[in-house]
Amino acid sequence: MRIVVRVSPGAPATTVGGRYGDSEPPVLIVRVAARAVDGKANAATVRALADALGVSHSLVRIVTGERARTKVVEVESANPDVVAALLRGG
Repeated sequence: MRIVVRVSPGAPATTVGGRYGDSEPPVLIVRVAARAVDGKANAATVRALADALGVSHSLVRIVTGERARTKVVEVESANPDVVAALLRGG
């Protein structure tokens, strides 16, 4: 499953949930405490998404947007119901 995410690096805490804007497909908000330096925010994004979706970190990879805040992420074995709940904010 591919998920579009909007990453906010340097956040006070790492959180996953909520919808960014009104675009289609929906964009999931991911806030990470790591700064966007040397790929640390990308690694934190992968870990946060994997944890929120209940999958192994090895099943999550960034497909596009390595250097952008908006990214497309491929998640193997993602439960669509969990993704929908995260988009609703929780």
